[in-house]
Amino acid sequence: MIGAFNSGLRRVPAWPLYILAPVPVAWLFWLAVQGQLGIDPTKSIEHQLGLWALWGLIAGLAVTPLRKHLGLNLLKFRRAIGVITFFYVLAHLLVWLVLDVQFQNVWADIVKRWYITIGMLGFAFMVPLALTSNNWSIRRVGPVAWRRLHKATYVVALLGALHFLLLVKGFQWEPILYTGVIVSLLALRVDWRALGARTQARA
Repeated sequence: MIGAFNSGLRRVPAWPLYILAPVPVAWLFWLAVQGQLGIDPTKSIEHQLGLWALWGLIAGLAVTPLRKHLGLNLLKFRRAIGVITFFYVLAHLLVWLVLDVQFQNVWADIVKRWYITIGMLGFAFMVPLALTSNNWSIRRVGPVAWRRLHKATYVVALLGALHFLLLVKGFQWEPILYTGVIVSLLALRVDWRALGARTQARA
């Protein structure tokens, strides 16, 4: 059954994802204009974009474990998922910068508020990943160096989870659950047998 599903996926192009990506963002702003996002529409948009960015990070991290453990091959969509995730992160940042704080005390907030510091650090890590998500960059830097660079995705995912944890006030399950999912997906990528063998060899 998985084989048939993979065969069907090979005929599905990845490019429509790029076209569909801005649609939810436009819909959010339309809802805000219509007054359907509550008393603080800016915060609602900001929060939703942040959630979509987390969903994108989780989707990107899930590609390898799904192929490794279930045989489901979504590899052809991983680059599109990564680029779209960066788009949502950038939109999240711009809503905060332009609509929320309106360019006021930006540097002070980055320095004083840990969740903003962590968020900006995650964004900084994402920039080179987004800029090199193309075939030209793979040829330019070489596939080995390119894969090594894009392992920074793991750091970005952890920083995104930490950003959410530090953002919320009081004890809330939502950021904890997202953090648990991200840590679990990262753990599924590890070859624990090989790691154990190397540890024993060094002992």
